[in-house]
Amino acid sequence: MNTSCFPVSVGANPHTVVPGQRWALVVLGLALAAVTLAPPTLSAANRIDRQVESLLAKMTLDEKVGQMTQADLGAVKDKSHVQKYFLGSMLSGGGSDPADNSPDTWRRSCDELQAWALKTRLAIPLLYGVDAVHGHNNIDGAVVFPHNIGLGSTRNARLVREAAAVTAREVAGTGMHWAFAPCVAVAQNIRWGRTYESFSDDPDLAGRLGAAAVKGLQSRLPGGLRVLSCTKHYAGDGGTQDGIDQGNTICDEATFRRLHLHPYLAPIKAGSGSIMVSYNSWNGEKLHGHKYLLTDVLKNELGFDGFLVSDWAAIDQLPGDYKSDIEKSINAGLDMVMIPNGPGQPNSYVEFITLLKELVTEGKVSQARIDDAVRRILRVKYRMGLFAQPYGVPALFERVGSDAHRKVARECVRESLVLLKNENQALPLSKKIKHLIVAGKAADDLGMQCGGWTIDWQGKQGAVTRGGTTILAGIRQTVGPSSRVTYSPEGAHLSGADAIVVVIGEEPYAEMRGDRAELNLATADLALVEKAYATGVPVVTVLLSGRPMVLGKALDQSAALVAAWLPGTEGQGVADVLFGISNPKGKLPRAWPRDNTQLDRATIGTGAQAPLFEFGFGLAY
Repeated sequence: MNTSCFPVSVGANPHTVVPGQRWALVVLGLALAAVTLAPPTLSAANRIDRQVESLLAKMTLDEKVGQMTQADLGAVKDKSHVQKYFLGSMLSGGGSDPADNSPDTWRRSCDELQAWALKTRLAIPLLYGVDAVHGHNNIDGAVVFPHNIGLGSTRNARLVREAAAVTAREVAGTGMHWAFAPCVAVAQNIRWGRTYESFSDDPDLAGRLGAAAVKGLQSRLPGGLRVLSCTKHYAGDGGTQDGIDQGNTICDEATFRRLHLHPYLAPIKAGSGSIMVSYNSWNGEKLHGHKYLLTDVLKNELGFDGFLVSDWAAIDQLPGDYKSDIEKSINAGLDMVMIPNGPGQPNSYVEFITLLKELVTEGKVSQARIDDAVRRILRVKYRMGLFAQPYGVPALFERVGSDAHRKVARECVRESLVLLKNENQALPLSKKIKHLIVAGKAADDLGMQCGGWTIDWQGKQGAVTRGGTTILAGIRQTVGPSSRVTYSPEGAHLSGADAIVVVIGEEPYAEMRGDRAELNLATADLALVEKAYATGVPVVTVLLSGRPMVLGKALDQSAALVAAWLPGTEGQGVADVLFGISNPKGKLPRAWPRDNTQLDRATIGTGAQAPLFEFGFGLAY
């Protein structure tokens, strides 16, 4: 497969003064790299630029503003509005899915919307986006990969790229073209409920794996189409005070660049065609109105020539009324606005279109700024091959949820698990074990394995999606015919075993609702481990979580403890490690706190303040 990415140029303004010598050297290195990348794609880039300028010259203001508008599926009650308002993009946000959440329904729905777009005067294709953040996770039956914190534990850029390529195939197979991924946040405080979306708190690792994901998502598909990646959330989303979602990141510019801008360098170089702007503020100023960071730094200094899209209704958080929100965000450099509301509601896509046109007429938003935004959007659509192939890739439909795709996810699970403790070689378990008890409701719960952003926005417990294997099912498929596996969800019957596997962890959550003040294990989980420990047989604890948890006495009472993160649908990969079919390879992508005083990276030090497990820790057999 040809896995080259969009032909984009990345460079730095040599006259820009940047704080920090290291940052300047990094940017210079990117600029030099861009020189070596440009010649093979120069002819294609020039051809695309000519096509864009020709099309732009034909467009009315209505058509241009339509390209800058992204409406949510749940808001568009009349699909003819795609044609009427020249909508350039649509999305399915959290929970905004077709009633029958099957791959075929998704494909038909997207095709119908695309047909309306192609009825417009200039037939500019619609760009359809979806939160495919760990696989094509909105779709019933699609493969769900480990969340980013698990992929960060693999340290394996090749594998991350391959997982992203699988995601792209499943996205394109269901008629969509745009995955709102990867997230390259560097979560500094694990109280933040989106910590699992962060590969690591290390900017280099986050950027390297983010670039791999960009290359995988934007790999060439049959017919030449490429799915669009969306590196996010620019910038500082992982650095908010106390880990509060959408909060305020407080630091000087040198620190902001070193921690929060640095992870964007490699994805931009890899050709990320879009970047999503973050809800958070930097030193009190919301990013969606931050012209210095959006235009001066990202577009001019770093040379990003894709387009910027807002987060869900995020411009509404700017001070002032909706019209002033539009004026400030567009002038700051935002190119496309994500709008969840429909006609008849405040701040709807119809109101956005009306007000933005008024702002242009009044001279408060320049025609040049409109043209720049639309030029960027059209350029990406041409680079994707969307004009030539607007309907996705029907040939990939049958591969959604396929065994071949699940095999890649299983390998990701195997390499993501981090073995934190293994006393007296409790692991690996023997496939010939006489009697193994598996305890804990999480052992047989696909939803808990997958976590948030799985079918539902916040995720949910139980059999959330077709296909996949729970940890319990994986264990039963692994042991020999003479072995007996007993399941005790509540730990009611734990006697008579040769070993006990206890599966515990966090219940599903996503942004906002996942923020926590403390990260102690649940009381019921601690009690279950203690009950297993009291039997006197070796206890193997498997922890499902979106971040490191305060382990308390569960660590001492476990002969072995495995951080399995949120592994997704392929629980067989967990069983592979427990039984030694695969050697544990995962290394912590962030330090593991000793207690609730170490939840912020800044509070972890040395000596008495040292973490329980250091960054990079991970045992093997």
